[in-house]
Amino acid sequence: MSRSGILLLFAICACHHEKTPVMVTPPPAPPQAAPVKQAAQPVSPNLAAADDLLEQCSITAVKQDNPHFDFDTFELTSQDRDVLQQVATCLTTGPLKGKKLELIGRADPRGTEEYNLGLGDRRANTVGEYLQHLGVSKIDAKTRGALDATGRDDTGWSQDRRVDLRVD
Repeated sequence: MSRSGILLLFAICACHHEKTPVMVTPPPAPPQAAPVKQAAQPVSPNLAAADDLLEQCSITAVKQDNPHFDFDTFELTSQDRDVLQQVATCLTTGPLKGKKLELIGRADPRGTEEYNLGLGDRRANTVGEYLQHLGVSKIDAKTRGALDATGRDDTGWSQDRRVDLRVD
């Protein structure tokens, strides 16, 4: 076969191939945003609760503008215990029976990150232990320490020192 014949054969072979279908896939759905957690409302000197918990449990909050633990403490007041009794009743025999309660311990930004995480943990665990004593078994106590703190002075820092209660 001549050189031009080989080139012609090569050109024919090179041009003759089956087309593979192109698969068009739709673009992936945008990621779902994480559900927004409700802001906690003050309910006692050291506690704040999400609106859905307040509503469903008909919790009567102690009039308190800024829930906060005293600096460097994690002890509950009698008003805290009164609110926690209402929460425990709701979670053991009321409308939220069997639901899990999330407790988030918080601290102001003064102190080291490690110390503040520990203090937030002690605050959440103090609340959790009291609720367990009242019969609540599904509790997830965690700490945010000062990670979400917003205060810039004594008044603001006092609002950072609390435990938030949310139905999980």
